[in-house]
Amino acid sequence: MIPDEPIGPGLGDGLPGGGARRTTRRNAPQPQYVLTEETPVYVISVAAELSGLHPQTLRQYDRLGLVCPDRTAGRGRRYSARDIQQLREVQRLSQDEGINLAGIKRIIELENQVTALQSRIAELADSLEGAATALQQREATIHASYRRDLVPYQPPTPHSSALVVWRPRR
Repeated sequence: MIPDEPIGPGLGDGLPGGGARRTTRRNAPQPQYVLTEETPVYVISVAAELSGLHPQTLRQYDRLGLVCPDRTAGRGRRYSARDIQQLREVQRLSQDEGINLAGIKRIIELENQVTALQSRIAELADSLEGAATALQQREATIHASYRRDLVPYQPPTPHSSALVVWRPRR
């Protein structure tokens, strides 16, 4: 059995009741939670602060379908880092470029469509490459199976009266 080791010196000191130290096992399995750009972690107030917008603006963008955050079981909004970037882009297009929200929604739809099509093209290219490799392997297998003692037939030319004699090797 591996002995327990304290997490840090003095943890729990000064707590009411003396406070016991927290401990952990040396080789205890750690949770495998990966935080990505798509992970919804920000509540609406934090997302509003990070994007520089008012929370009501975020709610309006959600209703219009410009930025669609994930929802918790209690229907609360959770924004990801990608959502925050998209909120900033919507704000930039609206303020700097003067594009209305309907136009911004169409731009976002078209960008999503382009991304999906690029992904599909990559899938098809991979599939085509795999099929070409399989075809080359099958072709190589067929060529390897050819009998080497056969001579290809060459039809006689109309002006030739030559006679070719073939003698097999012994």
